[in-house]
Amino acid sequence: MKFLDLAKVYIRSGAGGGGCVSFRREKFIEFGGPDGGDGGNGGSVWVEAIEGLNTLIDFRYQQHFFANNGQHGMGSQCTGRNGDDVLLRVPVGTEIIDEDEETVIADLTVVGQRVLLAKGGNGGFGNLHFKSATNRAPNRANPGQEGVERTIWLRLKLIADAGLLGLPNAGKSTFLSAVSNARPKIADYPFTTLFPNLGVVGVDGKEFVMADIPGLIEGASEGRGLGDLFLGHVERCSVLLHLVDGTSSTITKDYRTIITELEAYSPDLADKPRITALNKIDALDAKTLASRKRSLEKAVGGPVFLMSGVSKQGVTDVLRAIWAEIQQDKGPVVEDAPWQP
Repeated sequence: MKFLDLAKVYIRSGAGGGGCVSFRREKFIEFGGPDGGDGGNGGSVWVEAIEGLNTLIDFRYQQHFFANNGQHGMGSQCTGRNGDDVLLRVPVGTEIIDEDEETVIADLTVVGQRVLLAKGGNGGFGNLHFKSATNRAPNRANPGQEGVERTIWLRLKLIADAGLLGLPNAGKSTFLSAVSNARPKIADYPFTTLFPNLGVVGVDGKEFVMADIPGLIEGASEGRGLGDLFLGHVERCSVLLHLVDGTSSTITKDYRTIITELEAYSPDLADKPRITALNKIDALDAKTLASRKRSLEKAVGGPVFLMSGVSKQGVTDVLRAIWAEIQQDKGPVVEDAPWQP
């Protein structure tokens, strides 16, 4: 299944049915009177977050969603049938954005969360509705209300507890595949991940979700490379794991490149708790490793973890640090008390 995290959708709710002007004419009934029924309501357009989806690819092949109109009222006091609603099913973590691409209409972060996007028009009153003591034979009816037509954007932000950051080939995909069942593409030649990946990571009997996004390069905020298109997928994370390639000869520059792009994208994202790890230490000798660790700690202004996604050296310590940050952000997990009669 191809990954798609942004889609433009055109929606329209149904118009209400018109009321009916009708009079009762039956044999042996001298004064029949009005009997025109009301029109039915138009269908509405809803959106709902469901399980089992992690992409918006369905909305590439269908962009128009139109609800049915309500049926017109009929004689014999018959009300028109309501139009059928339309339901857009989206992954959890989808934002509904107005046509201006800035105004957030809704943020669907819980399974089963449902939001009304366009309400159907009300049906018009038939002439039976206007009957009164002074107007025994009204000859008018209301038309149904028009439906609502609008254009919206669907933007998916993956729900993850921790996010991976780093330059291309920093070892993010290798790390994710080493600590979870996720199987992103890994090879022995330079390339970058093209789509975000999710993996469930376990440490000390605890589990959390980690997201691996495509690597950033210098100038990503200006559109270079893949740009910062996928940074939205780590906005919901409690903590960011910044992997720095230990085999690079410019590790401090590599570190500052990512921080600069984060700050250019969103100050809030740059202020998130961040853990820095020097990766690929299995490819370094002790002297080089010590020198590069000191340089990176000076640039970070704090501690730096040493690890290798291939040999899994130091991976457990990094995962424990990530879990500690997640707990601090979300609070301690309250376990259900045992059932008592």
